[in-house]
Amino acid sequence: MTDAIRTESLTKRFPDRAAPGEAEPAAAVDGLTLRVAEGEIFGLVGPDGAGKTTTMRLLASIMEPTSGDAWVAGLHTVRDAEAIKERIGYMSRRFGLYPDLTVMENIVFYADIYGVPKRERLDRIARLLAFSGLAEFESRLAGNLSGGMKQKLGLACALVLTPRVLFLDEPTNGVDPVSRRDFWRILYQLLREKATIFISTAYLDEAERCNRLGLIDHGRLLACGTPDEIKQLMRGEIVEIRTADSRRAVSLLRREFPGLPVGLFGDRIHAVTGEPEALLRQARGVLEAGGVPVLEARRVEPILEDVFVSVLTAHEGTPDERR
Repeated sequence: MTDAIRTESLTKRFPDRAAPGEAEPAAAVDGLTLRVAEGEIFGLVGPDGAGKTTTMRLLASIMEPTSGDAWVAGLHTVRDAEAIKERIGYMSRRFGLYPDLTVMENIVFYADIYGVPKRERLDRIARLLAFSGLAEFESRLAGNLSGGMKQKLGLACALVLTPRVLFLDEPTNGVDPVSRRDFWRILYQLLREKATIFISTAYLDEAERCNRLGLIDHGRLLACGTPDEIKQLMRGEIVEIRTADSRRAVSLLRREFPGLPVGLFGDRIHAVTGEPEALLRQARGVLEAGGVPVLEARRVEPILEDVFVSVLTAHEGTPDERR
């Protein structure tokens, strides 16, 4: 299968970010090597500051790497930077819509930027409006759209060039669940049209919708594979505990069991262990002795968040609480 994206030891350092006394700054992207096949959705998952946005910008030829190489749609991201920009769509975390222009005017503006021939515009724009569900809002000012509709408009603007590879940097961040679902429906339609989609996301339930995933932290690729393959990386079983004071409970468990992978998901605590029954018994004793009554404690099937916490813990020690 042909690669739509390929990187070899891709590295990016920012000289002005070196800490006092450091010979050189830590890498924002550190020796990244991966392949993304044509026609797949590849998800890049990691905490804030992991290197997701920098990776996107390197692949989109917005910035040059410190070292290493990358190819997108068969073109080198440095030597063929201008040609690449004609074959990709890129939607940044803060996509540049113009609030005082209408939906239609925004799309036409991006068609001008991308140099879309005028003879092709009418059919293409009409298709994008229908595709994104924005046809009835074409005369509405972008500034008056809901968050979900703004994201759909941003996607329509990124697609006006009919890109072979689409880069989406946390496109549903801060968007309501219904709009997130609609956005993913559009992405699956694009996939049927043989587009390649490279997406970063802060929502691990979204990551499970990708064909393959890459887990990244501190610029390093920690794991890569299908969602099911990634789940196989976790050793041990999941214990779930629910209390009336989850944050205090997490603090007590981490203090009593240093090194134990513990994550907080809403009002529920997940811990990875090879001895679930023993941990359930010990954790209950620790929490109740600390004045935190246990409402429920049981073994559960792992979710992707559990694997993520487990992998990060194995590389960096106990991670901060997630979400």
